[in-house]
Amino acid sequence: MGELKKLLNNNREWSEQVTREQADFFTKLANQQKPKYLWIGCSDSRVPANELVGLQPGEVFVHRNVANLVIHTDFNCLSVIQYAVEVLNIRDIIVCGHYGCGGVHEAIENSSQGLVNNWLRHLRDIKFSHENYFNTIDDPELVNDRLCELNIIRQVKNVCRTTTVEVAWDEGKELTVHGWIYNISNGLLQDLDVSVNSPDSIKPVTDRAVRQVYARTEKIHDS
Repeated sequence: MGELKKLLNNNREWSEQVTREQADFFTKLANQQKPKYLWIGCSDSRVPANELVGLQPGEVFVHRNVANLVIHTDFNCLSVIQYAVEVLNIRDIIVCGHYGCGGVHEAIENSSQGLVNNWLRHLRDIKFSHENYFNTIDDPELVNDRLCELNIIRQVKNVCRTTTVEVAWDEGKELTVHGWIYNISNGLLQDLDVSVNSPDSIKPVTDRAVRQVYARTEKIHDS
Protein backbone atom coordinates (compact mmCIF):
# COMPACT_ATOMS: atom_id res chain seq x y z
CA MET A 1 0.00 0.00 0.00
CA GLY A 2 2.96 2.31 0.60
CA GLU A 3 3.91 2.25 -3.08
CA LEU A 4 0.33 3.00 -4.14
CA LYS A 5 0.14 5.92 -1.71
CA LYS A 6 3.28 7.27 -3.33
CA LEU A 7 1.53 7.24 -6.70
CA LEU A 8 -1.41 9.19 -5.28
CA ASN A 9 0.96 11.73 -3.75
CA ASN A 10 2.75 12.06 -7.08
CA ASN A 11 -0.60 12.71 -8.72
CA ARG A 12 -1.41 15.54 -6.31
CA GLU A 13 1.97 17.13 -6.86
CA TRP A 14 1.53 16.88 -10.63
CA SER A 15 -1.97 18.39 -10.47
CA GLU A 16 -0.77 21.26 -8.32
CA GLN A 17 2.18 21.95 -10.60
CA VAL A 18 0.03 21.98 -13.73
CA THR A 19 -2.50 24.28 -12.05
CA ARG A 20 0.26 26.69 -11.01
CA GLU A 21 1.55 26.82 -14.57
CA GLN A 22 -1.89 27.03 -16.23
CA ALA A 23 -4.77 27.77 -13.89
CA ASP A 24 -7.56 26.80 -16.32
CA PHE A 25 -5.87 23.67 -17.73
CA PHE A 26 -8.15 21.09 -16.10
CA THR A 27 -11.28 23.18 -16.66
CA LYS A 28 -10.60 23.26 -20.39
CA LEU A 29 -9.63 19.59 -20.41
CA ALA A 30 -12.86 18.56 -18.70
CA ASN A 31 -15.03 20.48 -21.16
CA GLN A 32 -13.74 19.04 -24.39
CA GLN A 33 -11.71 16.29 -26.03
CA LYS A 34 -10.33 17.33 -29.42
CA PRO A 35 -7.24 15.24 -30.16
CA LYS A 36 -5.78 15.43 -33.64
CA TYR A 37 -4.19 12.00 -33.61
CA LEU A 38 -4.99 8.39 -32.82
CA TRP A 39 -1.98 6.49 -31.49
CA ILE A 40 -2.04 2.69 -31.67
CA GLY A 41 0.95 1.50 -29.68
CA CYS A 42 2.43 -1.21 -27.52
CA SER A 43 1.50 -1.66 -23.87
CA ASP A 44 5.20 -1.55 -22.95
CA SER A 45 5.67 0.79 -19.99
CA ARG A 46 8.71 2.39 -21.64
CA VAL A 47 6.70 3.85 -24.50
CA PRO A 48 4.44 6.70 -23.22
CA ALA A 49 2.64 8.12 -26.26
CA ASN A 50 2.09 11.72 -25.08
CA GLU A 51 5.61 12.24 -23.82
CA LEU A 52 7.34 10.84 -26.91
CA VAL A 53 5.80 13.48 -29.15
CA GLY A 54 5.62 16.32 -26.63
CA LEU A 55 1.83 16.46 -26.44
CA GLN A 56 -0.40 17.32 -23.48
CA PRO A 57 -3.31 15.24 -22.15
CA GLY A 58 -6.23 15.66 -24.53
CA GLU A 59 -4.07 16.03 -27.64
CA VAL A 60 -3.70 12.37 -28.58
CA PHE A 61 -6.24 9.54 -28.45
CA VAL A 62 -4.48 6.31 -27.44
CA HIS A 63 -5.02 2.58 -27.83
CA ARG A 64 -2.36 0.17 -26.60
CA ASN A 65 -1.97 -3.59 -26.53
CA VAL A 66 0.80 -6.20 -26.56
CA ALA A 67 2.91 -5.64 -29.71
CA ASN A 68 0.61 -2.93 -31.15
CA LEU A 69 -1.57 -5.35 -33.11
CA VAL A 70 -4.72 -4.44 -35.04
CA ILE A 71 -6.78 -7.62 -35.27
CA HIS A 72 -10.09 -7.69 -37.09
CA THR A 73 -11.78 -9.61 -34.29
CA ASP A 74 -10.56 -7.23 -31.57
CA PHE A 75 -13.65 -5.13 -30.97
CA ASN A 76 -11.82 -3.04 -28.39
CA CYS A 77 -9.34 -1.76 -30.96
CA LEU A 78 -11.96 -1.51 -33.70
CA SER A 79 -14.22 0.54 -31.41
CA VAL A 80 -11.37 2.93 -30.63
CA ILE A 81 -10.70 3.43 -34.33
CA GLN A 82 -14.38 4.03 -35.04
CA TYR A 83 -14.74 6.55 -32.22
CA ALA A 84 -11.56 8.34 -33.29
CA VAL A 85 -12.60 8.66 -36.92
CA GLU A 86 -16.37 9.11 -36.69
CA VAL A 87 -16.75 11.06 -33.43
CA LEU A 88 -13.43 12.83 -32.88
CA ASN A 89 -12.85 13.39 -36.61
CA ILE A 90 -9.21 12.42 -36.34
CA ARG A 91 -7.33 12.64 -39.62
CA ASP A 92 -4.08 10.92 -38.68
CA ILE A 93 -3.73 7.42 -37.23
CA ILE A 94 -0.24 6.47 -36.08
CA VAL A 95 0.70 2.83 -35.57
CA CYS A 96 3.84 2.91 -33.44
CA GLY A 97 5.89 -0.08 -32.38
CA HIS A 98 9.30 -0.15 -30.78
CA TYR A 99 12.58 -1.98 -31.04
CA GLY A 100 13.18 -4.57 -28.35
CA CYS A 101 9.48 -5.42 -28.14
CA GLY A 102 8.88 -8.24 -25.65
CA GLY A 103 5.89 -9.52 -27.60
CA VAL A 104 7.97 -9.79 -30.76
CA HIS A 105 10.71 -11.58 -28.81
CA GLU A 106 8.28 -14.15 -27.43
CA ALA A 107 6.79 -14.68 -30.88
CA ILE A 108 10.26 -15.42 -32.27
CA GLU A 109 11.17 -17.71 -29.38
CA ASN A 110 7.83 -19.52 -29.76
CA SER A 111 7.89 -20.35 -26.06
CA SER A 112 4.83 -21.42 -24.09
CA GLN A 113 3.42 -18.33 -22.35
CA GLY A 114 -0.18 -19.41 -21.89
CA LEU A 115 -3.08 -17.30 -23.16
CA VAL A 116 -0.88 -14.63 -24.75
CA ASN A 117 0.38 -17.25 -27.23
CA ASN A 118 -2.94 -16.96 -29.05
CA TRP A 119 -2.38 -13.22 -29.42
CA LEU A 120 1.24 -13.63 -30.50
CA ARG A 121 0.19 -16.09 -33.20
CA HIS A 122 -0.50 -13.06 -35.39
CA LEU A 123 3.15 -12.04 -35.08
CA ARG A 124 4.35 -15.55 -35.83
CA ASP A 125 2.20 -15.54 -38.97
CA ILE A 126 3.96 -12.36 -40.11
CA LYS A 127 7.35 -13.96 -39.55
CA PHE A 128 6.23 -17.07 -41.42
CA SER A 129 5.06 -14.98 -44.38
CA HIS A 130 8.63 -13.62 -44.65
CA GLU A 131 10.29 -16.95 -43.89
CA ASN A 132 12.76 -16.90 -46.79
CA TYR A 133 13.92 -13.43 -45.80
CA PHE A 134 14.40 -14.29 -42.12
CA ASN A 135 16.33 -17.43 -43.04
CA THR A 136 19.07 -15.12 -44.37
CA ILE A 137 19.59 -13.43 -40.98
CA ASP A 138 21.80 -14.99 -38.31
CA ASP A 139 21.74 -12.14 -35.76
CA PRO A 140 18.82 -12.65 -33.27
CA GLU A 141 18.71 -8.93 -32.44
CA LEU A 142 18.42 -8.05 -36.12
CA VAL A 143 15.64 -10.60 -36.53
CA ASN A 144 13.78 -8.90 -33.68
CA ASP A 145 14.30 -5.43 -35.16
CA ARG A 146 13.12 -6.44 -38.61
CA LEU A 147 10.06 -8.28 -37.32
CA CYS A 148 9.18 -5.17 -35.28
CA GLU A 149 9.30 -3.12 -38.50
CA LEU A 150 7.41 -5.64 -40.63
CA ASN A 151 4.77 -5.93 -37.91
CA ILE A 152 4.14 -2.18 -38.01
CA ILE A 153 3.76 -2.27 -41.79
CA ARG A 154 1.26 -5.13 -41.49
CA GLN A 155 -0.73 -3.32 -38.80
CA VAL A 156 -0.89 -0.18 -40.95
CA LYS A 157 -2.40 -2.37 -43.66
CA ASN A 158 -4.82 -3.87 -41.15
CA VAL A 159 -5.98 -0.42 -40.00
CA CYS A 160 -6.56 0.56 -43.61
CA ARG A 161 -8.75 -2.49 -44.13
CA THR A 162 -11.03 -1.86 -41.17
CA THR A 163 -14.63 -1.05 -42.02
CA THR A 164 -14.33 2.36 -40.36
CA VAL A 165 -11.39 3.49 -42.48
CA GLU A 166 -12.86 2.04 -45.67
CA VAL A 167 -16.12 3.93 -45.09
CA ALA A 168 -14.27 7.14 -44.26
CA TRP A 169 -12.37 7.00 -47.53
CA ASP A 170 -15.54 6.12 -49.45
CA GLU A 171 -17.12 9.27 -47.99
CA GLY A 172 -14.17 11.37 -49.11
CA LYS A 173 -12.74 12.06 -45.66
CA GLU A 174 -9.10 13.08 -45.33
CA LEU A 175 -7.54 10.28 -43.32
CA THR A 176 -3.97 8.98 -43.33
CA VAL A 177 -2.54 5.95 -41.56
CA HIS A 178 1.16 6.13 -40.63
CA GLY A 179 3.73 3.62 -39.40
CA TRP A 180 6.43 4.69 -36.92
CA ILE A 181 8.92 2.89 -34.71
CA TYR A 182 10.47 4.02 -31.43
CA ASN A 183 14.04 3.33 -30.38
CA ILE A 184 14.11 2.91 -26.61
CA SER A 185 17.90 3.13 -26.54
CA ASN A 186 18.00 6.75 -27.75
CA GLY A 187 14.41 8.01 -27.35
CA LEU A 188 13.94 8.73 -31.06
CA LEU A 189 11.00 7.99 -33.32
CA GLN A 190 11.51 6.90 -36.91
CA ASP A 191 9.01 7.22 -39.75
CA LEU A 192 8.99 3.93 -41.66
CA ASP A 193 7.79 5.72 -44.80
CA VAL A 194 4.48 3.88 -44.78
CA SER A 195 1.73 6.53 -44.88
CA VAL A 196 -1.49 5.46 -46.59
CA ASN A 197 -4.25 7.93 -47.48
CA SER A 198 -6.46 6.00 -49.91
CA PRO A 199 -7.51 2.43 -50.75
CA ASP A 200 -5.48 2.49 -53.96
CA SER A 201 -2.28 3.36 -52.11
CA ILE A 202 -2.40 0.52 -49.56
CA LYS A 203 -0.56 -2.08 -51.61
CA PRO A 204 2.08 0.11 -53.32
CA VAL A 205 2.95 1.95 -50.11
CA THR A 206 3.15 -1.12 -47.88
CA ASP A 207 4.99 -3.17 -50.53
CA ARG A 208 7.56 -0.39 -50.90
CA ALA A 209 8.00 -0.22 -47.13
CA VAL A 210 8.66 -3.97 -46.98
CA ARG A 211 11.27 -3.65 -49.73
CA GLN A 212 12.95 -0.91 -47.71
CA VAL A 213 13.13 -3.20 -44.67
CA TYR A 214 14.76 -5.89 -46.83
CA ALA A 215 17.16 -3.34 -48.30
CA ARG A 216 18.34 -2.19 -44.87
CA THR A 217 19.29 -5.78 -44.04
CA GLU A 218 21.12 -6.20 -47.34
CA LYS A 219 23.05 -3.02 -46.64
CA ILE A 220 24.17 -4.40 -43.27
CA HIS A 221 25.26 -7.67 -44.88
CA ASP A 222 27.20 -5.82 -47.59
CA SER A 223 29.04 -3.74 -45.00
